[in-house]
Amino acid sequence: MSNEKKWRANIRSVVPYVPGEQPEDQDVIKLNTNENPYPPAPGVRKMLEQVDDLRRYPDPAASKLVHAIADYKGLKDSQVFVGVGSDDVLAMAFMTFFNSEKPILFPDITYSFYDVWADLLKIPYRTMDLDEDFQIRPADYYGENGGVIFPNPNAPTGLLMPLESITDILDHNQDVIVIVDEAYIDFGGLSALSLLDRYENLVVVQTFSKSRSMAGMRIGYAMASEELIRAINDVKYSFNSYTMNQPSILLGAASVADDAYFKETTGRIIKTREWFKKELTRLGFVFPDSRANFVFARHETVPAAEIFEAAKKNKIYLRYFNKPRINDYLRITIGTEEEMRALTDFLDSYLGIS
Repeated sequence: MSNEKKWRANIRSVVPYVPGEQPEDQDVIKLNTNENPYPPAPGVRKMLEQVDDLRRYPDPAASKLVHAIADYKGLKDSQVFVGVGSDDVLAMAFMTFFNSEKPILFPDITYSFYDVWADLLKIPYRTMDLDEDFQIRPADYYGENGGVIFPNPNAPTGLLMPLESITDILDHNQDVIVIVDEAYIDFGGLSALSLLDRYENLVVVQTFSKSRSMAGMRIGYAMASEELIRAINDVKYSFNSYTMNQPSILLGAASVADDAYFKETTGRIIKTREWFKKELTRLGFVFPDSRANFVFARHETVPAAEIFEAAKKNKIYLRYFNKPRINDYLRITIGTEEEMRALTDFLDSYLGIS
């Protein structure tokens, strides 16, 4: 190797996470990134008008937001950690809790950032195959390991694991940290939060991006014992003291204050999702029973890649994963009722149903 190229040997090389496409054209139906189709709570916009003094650093502890979340969830402030989206929170959790030489465990079909973080941080890992119905098998997580993480509902399948199964995994992993990633829990599931008192090694992660319509503000949070939150804060303050900006702190707290709006919009999405499932069945699709704000669907005769490209040409953006086991599925975000009707009208025409 020549002298001028030796420095390349010291560059970290990883295969990055690939986010959903963000088209510049605003005149599209965007159902590919699981964003909420409705605006944030009215109080968020009102608070935005009051944000000022941006020349100063924000509160490094994000105390107003931490307190709002803790109060809403029935926890102590010392049991809540906030970060720049749940991705930031999870990355901090990986750095804090997964430091064994043993491999961490997560599903083979799951959020595709997990293996990226593991590779980046040089954390050994092993993926556990979902069963033929895309379900997590708790017994697969009984063995010796360096930690466990899984989403519930899972992504991209949308399947919800019952609390009994999560308890089963926790009972068999009391010597490691277990992280339950609940980005989609508000669309039809029971949170593992109720298990915190029983399991001091449990971390529950949630986000404002989906159910609270604030993906653009990047707010995520973890809930756990005071000991675990203290540990993750120590890592955060060693990495970047000011991770949460002032507008996010104030607007996030304003969002939590409007519980009625939160429940109204998530309820609308759930109602549209259930209607859309019936339409998909009529159109010849099969899919797991999603409890998220998306549906993971496969057509019985038409390849997913073809539908994906045809929809895109008609300015309807869906998510397609060209990966083993799921390369004939589309992940379809639940938009407004009008957007979903436009999609079903397109599918009716494209598939020759009517």
